Order: sequence, then C-alpha cells, then structure tokens
Amino acid sequence: MKIKTSTNKIYKLKAILLIVYLCLLYSCNSKPESQEMNANPKEISAKELLGNPDYQAICYGGYRKNTRDIEPTIAQIKEDLKILAALNIKFLRTYNVHYKEVSNLLEAISQLKKEDSNFEMYVMLGAWIDCKNAWTELEPIHNEESERNAIEIAEAVRLTNDYPEIIKIIAVGNEAMVNWATSYYVTPNIILKWVNHLQELKKQNQLPKEVWITSSDDFASWGGGDTSYHTKDLEAIIKAVDYVSMHTYPYHNTHYNPDFWQSNSNENHFEDLQKVNAAMVRAQLFAQKQFENVKAYVHAISPNKPIHIGETGWASISDGHYGSHGSKASDEYKQALYYKAMREWTNKENISCFFFEAFDEPWKDQTEESASENHFGLININSEVKYVLWNQVDSGKFQGLRRNNKPLTKTFNGELNSLLSISYPPATKP
Repeated sequence: MKIKTSTNKIYKLKAILLIVYLCLLYSCNSKPESQEMNANPKEISAKELLGNPDYQAICYGGYRKNTRDIEPTIAQIKEDLKILAALNIKFLRTYNVHYKEVSNLLEAISQLKKEDSNFEMYVMLGAWIDCKNAWTELEPIHNEESERNAIEIAEAVRLTNDYPEIIKIIAVGNEAMVNWATSYYVTPNIILKWVNHLQELKKQNQLPKEVWITSSDDFASWGGGDTSYHTKDLEAIIKAVDYVSMHTYPYHNTHYNPDFWQSNSNENHFEDLQKVNAAMVRAQLFAQKQFENVKAYVHAISPNKPIHIGETGWASISDGHYGSHGSKASDEYKQALYYKAMREWTNKENISCFFFEAFDEPWKDQTEESASENHFGLININSEVKYVLWNQVDSGKFQGLRRNNKPLTKTFNGELNSLLSISYPPATKP
C-alpha cells in the first residue's frame, strides 16, 4: 500500500509539472489577440469600412502652391498622412488619377504601412469624368463624353489592381451629372456606361471583387431635389452602383437658398453668438434633410442600397457670396460647429462622411487668395490648425508632427475672442 501511494504521488507530481510546462510553453509562443491582429491585420472591405465610425473619412488634396503644376512629393504626403492618422482618420477620398498626386499618395501609404504594420489608410479613388469640349473655348456637348474619360477609367483600374489593399472604392465622376456644373457635366447615360463597365470587370476578375463602384454627386443628381433628375438612366445607375455617394452643402445654400439660414424675428432678443449657434443647428438639419430626400428616392428604386456622404464642408474665409458682405457664413467658428455636428450625426447613424477637406488648397481659385474654395481645409497652408482642431493641439495629438517644416500651431494664436470678433450672425429675414 505504501509503495502504491508513493507511486500515485509521483504520477500526480509528473502530471502537475507537465501542465505547468505546457502552460509556460503556450504563454511564451502565443501573443495576445490584439498583437496578432496588429501584426497581421485582416483584409477589410468597403462594406466594412463605410458607416464604421472607427474609420473616419475625409477628402484629401495635398497641393501647397497656387498651381497644380507643383505636385506634392511622397515625403510631403507622408507628413499629411501622419497628421490625419493622429486624428483617427483612415479613409481618404481623391478626385482624379491624371495627376501624379494620386500615385504619390498610394506610394506614401504603402511606405508607411511597411514602416509601421499598425498603420491603416484606405482610399476612395476618384475617376474624373467630363463632357466633350469641357474646359475649352468650344461649346460643351453634354450628351457626348470627353475622349479622356476612357484613359481616366483605365488608369483607375490599373491603380486599383496595383494597390488592392488600399483602394476600396472607385467613384465614377465628381459632381459630373449636376446641371450647374456647366463647364463639364455629362448626361447620366455616360456615368451608367462606366459604372457598368467597372462592374463587368469585377465579374471577369479584372478588378478585385470586393472593390465598390459608385458615382459621387450632388444630392439633386441622386433624385433628392428637382424631379427633372428623375430619369430612367438615373434609376439604372442607382441599381448598378454598390452604394450612393451624395454631396450636401448648406454652406453654399446660405447664398443660393438662404431661407433656412437667416434668423427669424423671434430671435431678435438673441445675442450675436446665440444667433450663430442657432443658424448652425439649422445648417446641420438642412444637410440631414437633403440626405433623407435622397434616401427616400433611392430606396423607392433599390430599397437596400447603402447611402453615404461623399462630400460636405464649410469654408472658413470668403470675400464673395459667403463673406461679411454676403451671407456671413464663412469663419472658423461656424466651420467647427458644422464639422462637429455632422460627425456626431453621421457617426450615430453609421453614415460615412467624407468631410471636405483636410488641408486648404490654394490652387482652387488662383485669381483671388481669399476666395472660399481655397479655405475649406481644417488646416491652413501656413501649417496652422483651425479652431475645429484647437483641442487636438492642446491634447498633444500633433506632438512631433510637422507640415512644410513647421510644427502645427493654432490660428489666431489660440485667441478665441479674436476669432469670434469676425464671426458675424446671419441677417434677419425681411
């Protein structure tokens, strides 16, 4: 009996030692789940990216001069990407592929991914579409297309096949169907042609099957406004795209459709800042209403079609329609209110919002530096962070980051009263 008991103790001791050894072996050879995911991040699709608040979206252009002839370098773009990553932005929208900026952007992302396995950045690639005679002295022919369109689409396909881990969406055209784009708009059948072409390439395994195809256009072009846009071709586009990318600009409507913007007489007792705050609430609701109008039309045709915001924004400076002698919409305080309101709403509703835009681009209007188109960025050309991001400076998000060899600092030297002194309330309705 004593011998048997001793043997049992030895067996038990060996068993315990074996369990301890296996546990130690497992703990040494395994990594926490988060480390494994970071070391080998899973492939993510457009379907998973769109509407995911962990992947904030923004429109990107890296031009620093008042001409597109001087393109941003890969090194400069990497500066920008590090800044955007610090803001938790991981999804960029571009507009065309016939400038080197886009290929430089893709290469910059690739390099950063190699340098840091945790770095994530994805692209919605724009393919620019024009009508025949666009941007020339000849009369635009809107129901015929530019010969360049085929070249643009072919290059978009090439880049997507070269960078499938980065490019997740191809957008056919930018505001290419809206009639106020008088210099270049095309009739919807031309957009439909290229959407169908890209969808067919996916079926033929000549494009990644996971890449989503859309067209990024004004809310009216997607049926959310004037019924003149409600055509059979538009219905066919809605059915053909993987999702709808719509634009909404209450900012521009402060001049062209100011009824929502102007103060009511019942606000006469408000202080100026209260009037501004109330107007910006109305601006966000205006954008939301345009989204709902598009949703109603689109879902009547294709009930489950996803809809996201491909572009919206608010300029901080204007000497024209939106300035102090116009609708008084342009300043950094209003831009910040709009940005925060749109992010809050779209994140809550799982809507991707490609805010326009990350950085000011002075080439947009070369004739007038203070024109609104040059000032939609959240960061200006002098590497100054506008009011919307002042708190990110305070929190140290930009610590060690530079743009154009300058550290990121606050506009107005961080003096809020100076900023508010030029934030004018809208006019009161007659």
